[in-house]
Amino acid sequence: MSKPNRSRGRAGRMSRQESAVAAGGAIVVANDNRRKSIEAFTFGDPEPVNSRATMLDMLECWHNQRWYEPPISLDGLSRSFRASPHHSSAIILKRNMLAASLDPASLISRRDFAAMVQDYLVLGNAYVQEVRSRLGDLMRLDHVLAKYTRRGLGGGSFWWVPGHRSEVEFEAGTVHQIMAPDINQEIYGLPEYLSALQSALLNENATLFRRRYYENGSHAGYILYATGQFDDGDVDAMRDALKRSKGPGNFRNLFVHAADGKENGIKILPIAEVGAKDEFLGIKNTTRDDVLAAHRVPPQLLGIVPANAGGFGDVTKATDAFFELEIEPLQSVFLEINDLLGREAVRFRVRSLAGG
Repeated sequence: MSKPNRSRGRAGRMSRQESAVAAGGAIVVANDNRRKSIEAFTFGDPEPVNSRATMLDMLECWHNQRWYEPPISLDGLSRSFRASPHHSSAIILKRNMLAASLDPASLISRRDFAAMVQDYLVLGNAYVQEVRSRLGDLMRLDHVLAKYTRRGLGGGSFWWVPGHRSEVEFEAGTVHQIMAPDINQEIYGLPEYLSALQSALLNENATLFRRRYYENGSHAGYILYATGQFDDGDVDAMRDALKRSKGPGNFRNLFVHAADGKENGIKILPIAEVGAKDEFLGIKNTTRDDVLAAHRVPPQLLGIVPANAGGFGDVTKATDAFFELEIEPLQSVFLEINDLLGREAVRFRVRSLAGG
């Protein structure tokens, strides 16, 4: 008597060749016995837990024997400044409040100080240059664009690297750097909003996609459902009219006359309008919340309209709390210039509470 087939009714073990093919994303039959069987497949390639980009965090800033290069593209950060209205508006709000609190007796003008604050908030670095008289006395402090300033290898050495012209080394000891701390290196600072940068870019992409969505005339897909009797050529005429309603100069009205038509004989069933609208609003609101959380700015200070009837609360109390928790710590950051110079060159006015 022959032995029963134990593999019947269950999947057989995959061979090495079948496993190798399945790892590439192909569908492989587990047991090729011409009967119903289990199919094993994978989705994409295996992803490492740590991305290869994190290897850059283990390296120091690259240098070319003259200056260090920043760990992140300063040009990319500059272009992302206007990626989202909430991102740029939060930075401009901090810049304006800090510039307004500057004491006029400081050695730096309010205009240069505002530009330096903006560099610090956008790029994580700010630079000032000493301007001295012929006798060696400090006359004023001028702002130096952080986007084109590089830190040299020597102590107190800085370079002006505009990109389209020849680089120039500043006189040693005349340029001072204010930088936001980074956990990977101590050469350059990094802005605090990097964790929300992807949200700001997604907000921009959603807006651009929506704009192109309207420009090309394909606002939403739909099904034209027509029943009943139509004369010869009527269906072709409606098809041509609908094609001409797309693209530039859209939102055209269509007239259809059916002599023996019945009620609901022609229907337009939208299939994408509601979903696209909800998805767009969801992306905009979610990314907005991420950006505001990264900048720690109350929404009522940016002119955001509340979605509920209760609103966001008293704006004067929010302003006082924001100034105490965000602006005053930033003031202490720029007071570091006084420590670098060994004298008081920057000071701020004492602010009275708006709600007091």
